[in-house]
Amino acid sequence: MNRTNSSWTYIFSVDSTACESSGQVTNLKSQLSSLERGNVELRRQINELSMKLQIAGQGKDETLYKPGPFGTVKALRTNPTVTPDESVNPRLAKILEEVAVKKELIVALANTNVREMLEVWFTNIKRVGIPNYLVVALDDNIESLCKSKGVPVYRRDPDEGIDNIAKTGGNHAVSGLKFRVLREFLQLGYSILLSDIDIIFLRNPFDHLYRDSDVESMSDGHNNMTAYGFNDVFDEPSMGWARYAHTMRIWVHNSGFFYIRPTIPSIELLDRVAGHLSREPKSWDQAVFNEELFFPSHPGYEGLHASRRTMDIYLFMNSKVLFKTVRKDAQLKKLKPVIVHLNYHPDKLERMKAVIEFYVNGKQDALRHFPDGSE
Repeated sequence: MNRTNSSWTYIFSVDSTACESSGQVTNLKSQLSSLERGNVELRRQINELSMKLQIAGQGKDETLYKPGPFGTVKALRTNPTVTPDESVNPRLAKILEEVAVKKELIVALANTNVREMLEVWFTNIKRVGIPNYLVVALDDNIESLCKSKGVPVYRRDPDEGIDNIAKTGGNHAVSGLKFRVLREFLQLGYSILLSDIDIIFLRNPFDHLYRDSDVESMSDGHNNMTAYGFNDVFDEPSMGWARYAHTMRIWVHNSGFFYIRPTIPSIELLDRVAGHLSREPKSWDQAVFNEELFFPSHPGYEGLHASRRTMDIYLFMNSKVLFKTVRKDAQLKKLKPVIVHLNYHPDKLERMKAVIEFYVNGKQDALRHFPDGSE
């Protein structure tokens, strides 16, 4: 659930010394973890029932759509999943059947340029105990590395259009490939948690997803306003009485960490982004991802009808939130996020290691010497 800063303050106002023993603390943590897993399962069941109701009611019984009393009406947000088609890629289907848990898995694309970061990435996934993850190797070096380390790996069949970028491309170029690569995963009926390599996993993310939207993405926002949206008033004094115009603003969804369900709107999103990037190869994939996801229909343009959710910025944390806010706040520092994405900083590997020192090894000054931004 989304939490305001004030609610976090309330949570952390409880002094751990009030607990009589470390055993009580462990017991409370265990209870909290059990409740979180229970909430995840309840949300999954609600989503399944909503989809069944939606499918059952299409064109059959108008009474299913009769609105209730004021304040009780709530539209369906969860689109039904596509029918899996294993003929799309039988080899990949076999791999996913072995790796996925409940038709879900983490997927990352990597080439030799990010080899060292990749090792940090999958080492932390193993440490947390996440079994359902897969590396899409974009060259021989990464494929060999993964096999030698016991990391689930998939190497695509040769494709000249993708392979040229995959072998030599930088971060942004490789990042743009995922929208073409992920399509087959969705066609096979799997929900994918797409992850960039500059991410540290500290908890299992599948315990913290809502699964009620086509796309559930972390935010580049650095506080509640920028992450979840706010009313931004534009001032144009020359207009006199009408000088103030209200606009809605929200920081973009991060295209390096998002959960995408196998629905028709999700596949259309991937197709739109991939098509846009092929027509305008110098475009930034994250900008295109958000344009396709957010821009409404208007004359000459038909918008995408996909549901979306913004992840909690203190659980799915970007590096601006961490280095500008969290590390300086005595209460927020006590929170253990699910992941930390080093997306705002170019010295990624060094900061990734520092995040591990701070959150995993308990070194309280591990983050102190870094500047807020980049130098």
